[in-house]
Amino acid sequence: MGRRHLRSIICILFSVLLPLTGCAYKNEFTSDAGKTGDGDGFLTTLGLSPEFDYEVPESLPSILVDQQGYAVSSNKIALFCGEELPEDFEIIDAENGQNVYTGKIERKGYDEETGACISYGDFTSFQTEGTYYIEAAVIGQSYTFEIAKNPYRELYDAALKQYYYNRCGLTLSSELAGEAAHNACHTKEAQMKDEASVKLDVSGGWHVDEASTRDVPTGCSTVDHLLLAYELYPEVFDDAVGIPESGNGIPDVLDEVKYEIDWLLKMQDSRSGAVYSSVSSADSVALGYLLYIDPVTMDATIQFAATMAKFSYLYQNYDREFATKCLKAADRAYRYAGQYLADVSPEEYFYAATELYRATGNYGYHNEIRKYLQQYPVTDMGNNFVFWGCVTYLSTKQKVDVDTCDALIKILMQEGERISYASKNSKFLVSMEEQSSGSAELLRDITRLAVVDHIITNHEYATVLQNHLHYLLGRNLQSISYLDGAGSRNYVSIDENKGIMNQVELNAEFVLMMSSIMEELYLVED
Repeated sequence: MGRRHLRSIICILFSVLLPLTGCAYKNEFTSDAGKTGDGDGFLTTLGLSPEFDYEVPESLPSILVDQQGYAVSSNKIALFCGEELPEDFEIIDAENGQNVYTGKIERKGYDEETGACISYGDFTSFQTEGTYYIEAAVIGQSYTFEIAKNPYRELYDAALKQYYYNRCGLTLSSELAGEAAHNACHTKEAQMKDEASVKLDVSGGWHVDEASTRDVPTGCSTVDHLLLAYELYPEVFDDAVGIPESGNGIPDVLDEVKYEIDWLLKMQDSRSGAVYSSVSSADSVALGYLLYIDPVTMDATIQFAATMAKFSYLYQNYDREFATKCLKAADRAYRYAGQYLADVSPEEYFYAATELYRATGNYGYHNEIRKYLQQYPVTDMGNNFVFWGCVTYLSTKQKVDVDTCDALIKILMQEGERISYASKNSKFLVSMEEQSSGSAELLRDITRLAVVDHIITNHEYATVLQNHLHYLLGRNLQSISYLDGAGSRNYVSIDENKGIMNQVELNAEFVLMMSSIMEELYLVED
């Protein structure tokens, strides 16, 4: 076939295909499914739309900072990820783009757990308040952060106010709750799950999950953390968080805890002293929305005893009559649990005994404490109840065994050193990496250290505590802030299950950790 003939065929094909592709048309495209290409100015197409199954990978910064900020007087360190790094980094004023500080990048090495090469940039000496970001050649910029005397006060108050948002059986006003405002929920009587004819008023308390469950062990653990934070660091709690009780002369943390305590009292069986485990709900096609009271458990009963005794001891200066009511309820639950020791955790029983002994001075409780410590001389500080019990025993004003106290202090010191050592040897300066252990394990360690730091003051511990806060606020390999409303890259847009403040127990541990840090900042300010 000749070339001229071939070119003719190609031209004919091109002229036929061109109208189908629309490539030569630059006028605005209008779509109308009811039109055809019959001279009305519309193109006939196959009706197909391109679909791309491709997700652009997210680009994370190679410079990691606390996205909330750093206190003026604190240690300030940024982390740099990568093998090839420049020698220097710059701090840039976010308002005007000016370089305000130049620092050196110090290589720390390869982190086997995360597979990242980590280096540090220390800018502790830079103490000018403002909003900044860090920049370095080749690797780019960090997220912005603030330097202020106390950049965490609003975050701290927000963590405390989470419990107000979780209140059940109460109308939350828009004035105090904003977008979380709602009418009172779950106010009708609940029925026993195993005996439908028996109904009780168990309104109140905190929701502990998205299903609006109210759970006694979870509530007790949360209250214990909050009360321990208040007991150790009372000066950082005020009466102005923004709850209905604010301004009544009682620290808001105690007002909030009392709301849960009032509900816990309703969960105790008036005859036996045993405690029902939880209140759950279900939708029934025939009966509508039902509330169920779940059966008595030994965990709920003995933890109730410890928490009520602890609250009674700390609340007596504000309302002695109510504190006495709580103490009597604690004693009744403890005695009930004592009848079924085969079903009771020895660690929980020990903890309840320490709280009741501190509140009453009754030597019968002290005998139970000594019995436990003789049976388990090497105490397991990884267990919350053991840890709390030891701290309570050391803080009691009642008569104690001096040798036992010395042994417990040594164990606490070992626990503090373990956490501190692990943190200093981590490239991320935390006791464990969240990706492998989860926030719960990390917070468990750091609340231990906050308590130990109060008992055995150690300046290094304060730095370790702040490094954990920096980690939770974005100085981690994923550049995620795990706290509500904080940071440029917040967990909410990535995975809502990673949040800390929306989980009542984890949030209470965060409050305890933050209380120690807040006290440190106040001491510096004063």
